[in-house]
Amino acid sequence: MKTFVLYLLCLFLSLPLLVYHSLVIQMLHVQQYPAPASQRNLSILLWHWPFGRSYSLSGNKCLEMYGIGHCFLTDDRSAYPTADVVVFHHQELSNAASALPMHLPRPSAQGWVWLSMEPPVNNANVKQLNGVFNWTMSYRRDADVTTPYGETLPGAGMQGFQSALNRSCFASWVVSKSKPNQTRVDVYQSLQKYIPIQVYGKWKKKPLPDDRLLPTISKCLFYLSFENSEAKDYISEKLWRNAFQAGTIPVVLGPSRPTYEEVAPPHSFIHVADFKSIVELAAYLNHVAADKQAYEEYFKWHKTHRIKTYTDWRERLCQICLKYPSLPTRKVYQDLDGWVNS
Repeated sequence: MKTFVLYLLCLFLSLPLLVYHSLVIQMLHVQQYPAPASQRNLSILLWHWPFGRSYSLSGNKCLEMYGIGHCFLTDDRSAYPTADVVVFHHQELSNAASALPMHLPRPSAQGWVWLSMEPPVNNANVKQLNGVFNWTMSYRRDADVTTPYGETLPGAGMQGFQSALNRSCFASWVVSKSKPNQTRVDVYQSLQKYIPIQVYGKWKKKPLPDDRLLPTISKCLFYLSFENSEAKDYISEKLWRNAFQAGTIPVVLGPSRPTYEEVAPPHSFIHVADFKSIVELAAYLNHVAADKQAYEEYFKWHKTHRIKTYTDWRERLCQICLKYPSLPTRKVYQDLDGWVNS
């Protein structure tokens, strides 16, 4: 036995220093960071950046920024033949700013991901993509890789949060563009007859720079978190960032109340659909604004919950590696258009 132990020791000492260093580093990574269940390196190729805005992918971003090991992102198309997953953002395919590499041989084990964070009304020309993609990546909870705009987590949020009734603004709404036939425009036009609403954004030619967005909204008692489309699961940054991070009560218009209840903190919002008329909604908002106890009820969730927002495309892409081991194999969306518009 002693002879065998001595043999192993000699063998270990004979390893080059560089190999030993590499083994130690790998051991440290296994101890420090979570890894996908597959326990092998995954390569994620982003074919084109969403909306043309790129981020740095140098180094090991998933590990360095989010603690997700064995996950490597690249936007270098020369990596296509060896990529485990290739991600395509829909808008660039829709407007022909980019094209699918149909002229290249497609590795049999490679998965293609259709990515969009937009509601169906903003996803044009989907039919041409039927029978192409293996997985979907979206805010929708039934997507293969779900990447919401935000989520509710257990644990106290802002310590000592003050709801502050003495604000200089009753309600605000930030909207960049709107169409006359949208429900949110109809609701706003009616609601502004009964309560004061300060409107910002390109629609009213009062744009707000990013560094002024939350400070401006935080001066208001309520924020109109009106989605541009009442689509399945579509709850955007209008709720998670504009309202919750600003510390105001969101008045929501979008999916059904049950959908909001499943994802938002408890008793944290007022849903337009809860009222028979806009007059009743306005009356309720005036009541809450005048009653300190009623107003503060909407902020009790800060003691038990906190929210997390997702704004960096790299964080979304890294989620693919966490989900990869459970993604269905040999799946193809023969009717992607039907799924998107379901």
